[in-house]
Amino acid sequence: MASHALPVVSDPVRYGLPEWIRTRPPRGPLYPEVRELLDRWNLGTVCREARCPNLAECWSAGTATLMLLGTDCTRRCGFCAVTTRWPHGAVDRSEPTRVAEAVRAWGLRYVVLTQVCRDDLSDGGASVLAEAVRRLRAAAPATLVELLIGDLAGSDTALATLLEDPPDVLAHNLETVRSLSRAIRDRRAGYDRSLAVLRRARELGPPGLVTKSSIMLGLGEEDPELAAAFRDLREAGVDLLTLGQYLRPSPDHLPVHRYVPPEEFARRRASALAAGFSGVEAGPLVRSSYHAEELYRSARSARGA
Repeated sequence: MASHALPVVSDPVRYGLPEWIRTRPPRGPLYPEVRELLDRWNLGTVCREARCPNLAECWSAGTATLMLLGTDCTRRCGFCAVTTRWPHGAVDRSEPTRVAEAVRAWGLRYVVLTQVCRDDLSDGGASVLAEAVRRLRAAAPATLVELLIGDLAGSDTALATLLEDPPDVLAHNLETVRSLSRAIRDRRAGYDRSLAVLRRARELGPPGLVTKSSIMLGLGEEDPELAAAFRDLREAGVDLLTLGQYLRPSPDHLPVHRYVPPEEFARRRASALAAGFSGVEAGPLVRSSYHAEELYRSARSARGA
């Protein structure tokens, strides 16, 4: 999962960061309510595990991205803050029910569910994710569901399991350009495998399925490589794209090659829209699930739905 993040920083210059890298401390009446609900149902979030810089904004607005299949990932990507551990096939079968009940209690219009990679499971955890979507549909039928998945080891069978009762949005992150993929991602991941997952999702899913991906900037990508990644994603049928700044979670992670200024993100967004994406979010603190509902609406609008 994309989890390029940093601690809350109110004075970025003091920490050697450019002025536009600024996050806020938690505030607003909904923040404690969201925190209490997540704790009550014992749910993991990518917001916490990946130290997302938008946690305060999203929780204060009453939204969060729920992380399934535990909080330990079997992969070790050079950019990711999520803990790496081999769970030996352990799965909490109550998780789909807890997710569904929490979303019902929360009263969400739109929810994003994501996962840690689980190479210790024969289906990559697809059956658990599919069960979570089914239970969520039953408990909160009006809630729109976005599912941000790993590559499921490239298994069409696992992907088909997820698409039997499909989410409204199926997302999988490309993360970076082709030349950098091997250096920054776990050896079991791959640029072409990620494109194949997105392409197959469109082929196996229903006509109304919206697909989405995300790319980090600031890792050393060159302009032509980024343009090629846009083309590759569009050729795979991807509707929506998010572009954000890679932020080093700790000294043990990959260094930042450069901080991309906001005006360059604006240009990248324009280029991505010109490449044919229905909706694009781009900015230094944008992450995979940022303004997810708004992006979904833009894709539906582009299809005339």
